[in-house]
Amino acid sequence: MNKSELIDAMAADAGISKVAAKAALESLTDNVTATLKKGGKVALVGWGTWSVSQRAARTGRNPQTGKTIEIAAKNVVKFKAGAGFSDAVN
Repeated sequence: MNKSELIDAMAADAGISKVAAKAALESLTDNVTATLKKGGKVALVGWGTWSVSQRAARTGRNPQTGKTIEIAAKNVVKFKAGAGFSDAVN
C-alpha cells in the first residue's frame, strides 16, 4: 500500500473526503517527525512506539572494492510494535 492508497482507504473508512484524509495523514507524519527531531518518542498504545537512538561512528567495507571506509555517526528512527499490533499481524 502506498500513500495515495492509504489516503483512499482512510477516507472510505472514516466517511470523509480524500482531502481531509490527506490532511490527517500529513498531520500525523508531521507531528511524529517533529517530536522525534526534538528527541522525544511517540507511543500509540496497542500499536507501537517510535523513538530515536544514536548510532555510533564505525568502520565499514565497500563490498565492490574491499576498501575500508568510515561511516559517520547518525540518529536512527526505531519502531517497536505494540502487543495488539503484533497479535493482529500474527
